[in-house]
Amino acid sequence: MRIGILGTGNMADALGTQWARAGHEVLVGGRSADRAAELAGRIGGRAGTLREAAAFGDATLLAVPHDSVPAVLQEAAGADEGGEGGDGVLRGRVLIDCTNAVGPGFVLTTQGGPGAAERIAGATGAHVVKAFNHCADSVWRLTPPAFADGPLAVPLCGDDEAALETVRTLVRDMGCVPLAAGGLDRAVYVETATAFLIGLWVNGEDPRRMLPPFEAATA
Repeated sequence: MRIGILGTGNMADALGTQWARAGHEVLVGGRSADRAAELAGRIGGRAGTLREAAAFGDATLLAVPHDSVPAVLQEAAGADEGGEGGDGVLRGRVLIDCTNAVGPGFVLTTQGGPGAAERIAGATGAHVVKAFNHCADSVWRLTPPAFADGPLAVPLCGDDEAALETVRTLVRDMGCVPLAAGGLDRAVYVETATAFLIGLWVNGEDPRRMLPPFEAATA
């Protein structure tokens, strides 16, 4: 599979490394050509512009800080600073959103409106799938991300079945298990849950302690 990556940070590194290791062809695009080239060289991929990464392949990963999303999407589309003149390069494409719109106090910066994934879908016309945002890059670097009770489950939210199947393949190629979490309108709940989890983890709490075993919860 051909995968374009928008971003050169930790999540781009962790996920891109896993997919390149699985045999996928990866093109890294960033706002810094030097950082894109450095990351591409490290993971065994190719480097290019954001626009080239957006148009590259079967799926595109959006892996930038959430407050950088509008500018990155504009540059990928060839739009000016006012958002005009873009050509809709991501329209109809599979776009994986692993961003987290989490601000001070571990609350969503998108409160009072659509979630991050829905906003990205509206801005791009892409087939957005929310995935991989619920864990830090250190988890995705594990080979594989599996623990005593089995492989890590990755919740997926999206409205396009073909896009979901593409992302399911990428989840399995990392040694994880895809978890059907509903349509894109459900992504805001994954985003909210992640903000809640981050707050617990940062404060030294283990959220697993508040959940009973599946058998007990469904008895």
